[in-house]
Amino acid sequence: MRAWQRMLSGRRLNLLEPSPLDIEIEDIAHGLSRVARWNGQTSGEWAYSVAEHSVLVETITAGMRKSIPPAWRMAALLHDAAEYVIGDMISPFKAAVGLDYKAFENNLESAINIRFGIPAKTPETAKKLIKRADHASAYLEAIQLAGLDPDEARRLFGKPRGLDATILRPVPPAEAKAIFLQRFEFLSRLL
Repeated sequence: MRAWQRMLSGRRLNLLEPSPLDIEIEDIAHGLSRVARWNGQTSGEWAYSVAEHSVLVETITAGMRKSIPPAWRMAALLHDAAEYVIGDMISPFKAAVGLDYKAFENNLESAINIRFGIPAKTPETAKKLIKRADHASAYLEAIQLAGLDPDEARRLFGKPRGLDATILRPVPPAEAKAIFLQRFEFLSRLL
């Protein structure tokens, strides 16, 4: 049974035992720029990519807590990085698949974190902050792109404060990749 994925960089990533040495940021950025949030069920010419979502979550995280360490900002940017291999499965589907899926995802996330110089396991306080930012992003995406009314989005994700002026504009994959890589380079210099 083949348990590896060949990436554009030429790396072969073992999916069952991922090595940090086989993970490249270019592969992550490329993959995430082509993975659609909301299973592509969004308005606009382009799908809203996981790469765009990841940059937004990092931006929101940094805005929620000004003194957040650079490592946790990087963790926010990379919070969905495993999706460059496994895609963006909606939360209800992840729950239906069960624990084995979560263990697989956690294993890949740990390898990604180690590769980019942050702890394999994000501390619980940072995880909670990133999750709050992730929910804020989901709220904005839901009402601006996925067609949910604000009341439904609020029930599902809570209503974030201070983001009323944020306008989401999906971009082509090449632009999403460039934006993600720019943010990664910026955060790398802070580490």
